[in-house]
Amino acid sequence: MTDRTEERPDARSGSGARVEVVGLSAGYGRTTVLHSVRLTVEPGGWLAVIGPNGSGKSTLLRSVLGFHPHEGQVRVDGAPTTGMTRKDRARCLAYAPQAPVLPEGITTEDYVLLGRTPHRPLLAAPRGVDRRIVADVMERLGLAPMAGRPLTTLSGGEQQRAVLARALAQQPRVLVLDEPTAALDLGHAQQVLDLVDRLRRQDGLTVLSTLHDLTLAGQYADRLALLAEGRVVASGSPDEVLTAQALSTHYGARAEVVHGPSGPAVLPVR
Repeated sequence: MTDRTEERPDARSGSGARVEVVGLSAGYGRTTVLHSVRLTVEPGGWLAVIGPNGSGKSTLLRSVLGFHPHEGQVRVDGAPTTGMTRKDRARCLAYAPQAPVLPEGITTEDYVLLGRTPHRPLLAAPRGVDRRIVADVMERLGLAPMAGRPLTTLSGGEQQRAVLARALAQQPRVLVLDEPTAALDLGHAQQVLDLVDRLRRQDGLTVLSTLHDLTLAGQYADRLALLAEGRVVASGSPDEVLTAQALSTHYGARAEVVHGPSGPAVLPVR
């Protein structure tokens, strides 16, 4: 009997890639936002970038993706991304932004099909293989029943899954997520992160994300990088990075860190 996972029409990305950020600096005009940032994400790992508002987290992700001008280098499996074409970069790195533009008048299936654009010639119609990959991704994310529904009629959690589905349809080796739980309640936030973690483990995806919720970051990511005033001030396992001292110093917060089997939880203290 053939295992069903072997019958999938190439919907999975294969092994994740190693991502290295070396001496990355970026800014806006004369204002420098990031200062010589160095990060490494191992293949199949999940690195969550945390930090107070204004620390440069979203700018870092956009720089890694090549969307924002920067100095320094980003390497994927040792190859500088500056040497890649835009299409090759999109086949390797998929991005789910914090506030995606959800077009009016488009079905959920057609939106997810946009993720196949890097794999098709310019202006070419979706091929059979594109539709099979999209159907598989949507099934895995529980979106198949909503394929024909207008994207804008989905709930917030369903729309977030559609954004992930579009990114996964690119068959990337690295999934870049900017605040994937933004505007979601706790239950839907956990569902989205459970889904990302399951896909990472099943497909070997490398995940680079930002996360505002420190407890969720500590319980889902393998490693954390704490960004403050554009510099990495701490990196390592969640237990190493999430300390009461670090939260006091860089967030100005009074908090207790409780260590449990799923990772550290951050509890505000009045």
